Amino acid sequence: MSRGDWQKSSFCGQGGGNNCIEVRSDAGAVMVRESERPEQVLTVAPDALRALIRGAKAGEFDHLTR
Repeated sequence: MSRGDWQKSSFCGQGGGNNCIEVRSDAGAVMVRESERPEQVLTVAPDALRALIRGAKAGEFDHLTR
């Protein structure tokens, strides 16, 4: 991923919606936003995001309810 370029999944927009998560890296941080609200940006350290994704893939959050 090039620094400063917002990236979104190739699955974005499938099914008629445009509700996508976009990410970009810049200055040692990862920024995440929702395409419908691009003005709201979450900035996170790469290691913290990596740990979250790893935990989600491992099922660590499967016990949480809505």
